Amino acid sequence: MARNTYGIDERLETPFSFAHFKRASVYVIKYRKKMLLALLLSALASATGLLAPLITQRALDYSIPNKNVTELITLAVFLLATYIISVCFGALRSRIMTVVGQDIIYDIRKDLFAHLQKLPFQYYDDRPHGKIMIRVVNYVNSVSKMLSNGIINIILEFLNMFFILIFMLFVSVELTLVVLSGMIPFVAVVMLIKKHQRKAWQAQSNKSSNLNAYLQENIVGAKVTQIFVREEENAGIFENLAEQLRKAWMKAVSYNTMLGPCVDSISVCVRGAIYLIGLLLLGPTAISVGTIVAMTSYTARFWNPITKLASLFNDFINNIAYLERIFETMDEPVGIEDCEDAVALEEIKGSVEFKNVTFAYEKGKNVLQNLSFKVEPGERIALVGPTGAGKSTIVSLISRFYDVTEGIVLVDGQDISKVTLHSLRSQMGIMLQDSFIFSGTIEDNIRYGKLDATTEEIHKASCTVCADRFIRKTANGYDTEVKERGALLSQGQKQLISFARTLLSDPKILILDEATSSIDVQTERDLQQGLNELLKGRTSFIIAHRLSTIRNCDRILYIDKGGITEAGSHDELMAKKGDYYRLYTSQMLEMEA
Repeated sequence: MARNTYGIDERLETPFSFAHFKRASVYVIKYRKKMLLALLLSALASATGLLAPLITQRALDYSIPNKNVTELITLAVFLLATYIISVCFGALRSRIMTVVGQDIIYDIRKDLFAHLQKLPFQYYDDRPHGKIMIRVVNYVNSVSKMLSNGIINIILEFLNMFFILIFMLFVSVELTLVVLSGMIPFVAVVMLIKKHQRKAWQAQSNKSSNLNAYLQENIVGAKVTQIFVREEENAGIFENLAEQLRKAWMKAVSYNTMLGPCVDSISVCVRGAIYLIGLLLLGPTAISVGTIVAMTSYTARFWNPITKLASLFNDFINNIAYLERIFETMDEPVGIEDCEDAVALEEIKGSVEFKNVTFAYEKGKNVLQNLSFKVEPGERIALVGPTGAGKSTIVSLISRFYDVTEGIVLVDGQDISKVTLHSLRSQMGIMLQDSFIFSGTIEDNIRYGKLDATTEEIHKASCTVCADRFIRKTANGYDTEVKERGALLSQGQKQLISFARTLLSDPKILILDEATSSIDVQTERDLQQGLNELLKGRTSFIIAHRLSTIRNCDRILYIDKGGITEAGSHDELMAKKGDYYRLYTSQMLEMEA
């Protein structure tokens, strides 16, 4: 948070393609029967309501002048019935579409989240988490309304216009042409502002995403903010982002508000023209009072769906930006996925082999170069070397979090790129330096490594890694709620829980990447005793900052300059007095000092 990187907007897309709506239609087609029923109910409600002006015309032109009380009462009953039927059909339609809208939200959000689970680590490293969250939550909510009620309402309003036009032509062809003449300036206004409106809402979407991302990170990093007294600086950055969002919102809304007054002005002018042409030009004998009242009523109704279509058009423009962002996320390449002919990896013994492996995170910048080595089942391998040498990269390649640039990685003689990810990773236990704790109880977090684990198995794993002792001292033991990211736990306690979670999965290959970096020396000694028993019969790769913890490993591989510069046991490497000897002795001197 040393500088404001959240004001950088995501790239605005090229002009909208209706291919997005074609893709979105997949979520709509599933509920076509319910939507067609809702559309039918809406059409019936609309058609029933349109009988009211005809009933009024009949009453004004015939029933009242002829003092036909019986007919007038009958018309009044019919008028009341039209309103009741219209309201009932409308309420039923609203209930159906509410259910459909929520179903669409569920489907889109489920697919989006499932895709996010498959994306590579790099995707999350390159993006603030707040920007990802706003797409899954806010954008999906907005888009679902457009795909459910939005589509129905657009069709309905066009049907309303068609029905009203039929009724108007039935009443007066001449005055209907007067009403239709107002469409010319309306279409001109819509065409004038639509391009600017879409860009404005895309910009607003970016600013909202920026603000959400900064807010999310500051909530997570609140402790660091207070430690370094950054409250005022962060408040300034937030104020700037909020002001950018406010300005973007106001600019976008200003385009939205243009359509309403334009439609109202055109509607008023058209109704004025009806009175003018009906009473002055055509003469009172040609047009009856009932006809003018009916046409005026139909004119108001005719422009009502146009006003609603204008509003729906605004929502349409707004949600285009959100729909683009959602599909943009869904189109993110998974990177690491099963090949077409991938097979399930049978239960493994644990041999691992690298054959001429070259790997680069960025093209042309190799982290590993032509690396080859073989590990037998049950061997304990320590990876040491300077920071950035590629130790974590090696274990990430074994787990296939990344694919090799060149060469091949084998597990039990099988190319891991040819087996399913689930069958590979389910037989591995991976303990990273950054121990992530989920919201829930301590027991829930440990059971994450094996969902069908018994309470006894959880307690045994916790005892093995020396976590049981501190867990039982907490307020509710294994049922203690640890809140988001383990807020109530120390870093060392979080690592012990994560250790128990990893060991509970009973892996054939165990990877410990700086797994004891936040544990005190005494706890680490106790933990080492339990690990020695647990590691028997398992192939293990251990990356440790404190070299004293890897002395008992079968082999130590010194990684540097893209490959293995030294390999052997602790005693063998110390006797060589090479890179490992210098690293080990310098660390021992630091500890003594």
